[in-house]
Amino acid sequence: MLTELRIRNFAIIESLTLPLAPGLNVLTGETGAGKSIIVGALGLLLGERASADLIRTGADKALVEGIFHAADRADVRELLDERGIDLEDQMVVLRREITAAGRTRAWINDVSATAGLLADVGRRLVNLHGQHEAQTLLDHESQRRILDEFGGGVEQAARVAAAHAELARVTARIETLRTRRAEAERRADYLRHVAEEIEAARLVPGEEARLEEEARRLEHAEELRSLAASLVAGIEGGDDDAGVLHALGAMQRTLAAIIRIDPSLTAMQESFDAGYYAIEALGRDIEAYLRSVDLDPERLDDVRRRRDLLFRLGKKYGPTLADVIETGRSARAELELIDTADLDLRALETERQRAADTFAAEAAALSTLRTAAAEQLGGAVGRLLPALGMPDGRLSVTLLPRDAIAVTGAEDVEFRVTLNVGHEARALDRVASGGELSRVMLALQTILARLERVPTLVFDEVDAGIGGRVALQVGDTMRAVAAHHQVLAITHLPQIAARAHHHVVVSKAARGGLTTADTHVVRDAERVVEIARMLGGDPDSDVSRAHARELLESAGESRPTTRGRRTPAARHASGAP
Repeated sequence: MLTELRIRNFAIIESLTLPLAPGLNVLTGETGAGKSIIVGALGLLLGERASADLIRTGADKALVEGIFHAADRADVRELLDERGIDLEDQMVVLRREITAAGRTRAWINDVSATAGLLADVGRRLVNLHGQHEAQTLLDHESQRRILDEFGGGVEQAARVAAAHAELARVTARIETLRTRRAEAERRADYLRHVAEEIEAARLVPGEEARLEEEARRLEHAEELRSLAASLVAGIEGGDDDAGVLHALGAMQRTLAAIIRIDPSLTAMQESFDAGYYAIEALGRDIEAYLRSVDLDPERLDDVRRRRDLLFRLGKKYGPTLADVIETGRSARAELELIDTADLDLRALETERQRAADTFAAEAAALSTLRTAAAEQLGGAVGRLLPALGMPDGRLSVTLLPRDAIAVTGAEDVEFRVTLNVGHEARALDRVASGGELSRVMLALQTILARLERVPTLVFDEVDAGIGGRVALQVGDTMRAVAAHHQVLAITHLPQIAARAHHHVVVSKAARGGLTTADTHVVRDAERVVEIARMLGGDPDSDVSRAHARELLESAGESRPTTRGRRTPAARHASGAP
């Protein structure tokens, strides 16, 4: 529920605070006082396009702020929680600013937010209906959505969309497989050549590194043998020279003599022995390596040919050996596709038929729901239209079968209306004026009130083109909607204003040399004066005030039509216990 709207430096408004209450709230005032500007500011808060032209003359920025009580809105709480925004005291504060440079900023509970997120949250809290917004009734998609909401078909519509997506997924797989098979057939000779060439090479992952190492060893075999032989001679000794091991033997004898004299150095013997054995083992390893190094020109030629083969394959299908192996595997898989595609396609066609049958069944179930809902909705709205100034008005909801089932079902939905006796029902966009559209929207909103989850509904100029008894009936209808929602109505009609639970007057005056708008909550005697002014008479005359009091007293006795009793807010407004 919107509890307060604050506006600063917006259009002609310098600073304005609009307090709102549960039930039916009305804004009244002289023409041009700023009522539509307040609605425009609320629209800006709900994500409508911003412009620097909206900033009050002489100001550098405009600000609009709305405070909402959202204790029962789990969806809003979850949405904000996903964005890391806390819901403090169950309140949501939306704020939007426009600078003179045309830039806008937005905040939710003092956390910076995008205009898109502000609009997303705002749409869950406020639904604004005016003659412009009523144009959505002309949109067949909106008409279909309204019908599905009324008839309980939202979940079934989602199942139809899901079945359509599954059918599209299987169909796409079939088309992809057919395309791949046709491409494989076109490239079969080339693919066969690639697969056979790479398979004939019997490639082994990582072998290029091993070949490189072996080639380097074979190319330097003579040098490696000479170096290894010198190491062996240095360790073990040769014909003329004593090696390291011979020298260590002499040192061993000297160390043994020292230990006999000083036994405390026994640990040195262990270290000496470890070093001796390590050098001895090193000598054996180098000698074994020497024996393994062969001068093998034939093997070197083989290795070089293999390396050349890998290089050529890498140039054609690489650059890496892993790429070459994958190219061969992919070519073989494409060739196999030619042989296996028929079997796979038959399996997919069976799957597609099942998906098509499911899609058709889900669409048929949705059509059944829509058929029943169309008759019920048309009848329910038609029964309300006479009370809203259209005595011969009838609404029919027509289902127009499609040639093929689509993601939204097997039919289009079209709202048709008859406003005069003897005339055929025609689509809304061909017969309805702006005021009539707004009243049809009001009738629909009355029917959908218990289904609609948005807590605050705003009706701007819904009373266009009506008066007298019809205006009273429109006021009663709006009061009925207010049994389930907070309603804010901008009206020029005293009959509607008298039905309100909370009455705010908008006025304008000069302040600091500039015109500004302001609001004032009226009660009791002040409200009588305002209703008397709206009646068109002298608000100070006894006759006008008596007429105003009569309207207010009749409103206090009225009952919301959707329930057999008034809401607590209505009882409070009328002074009832």
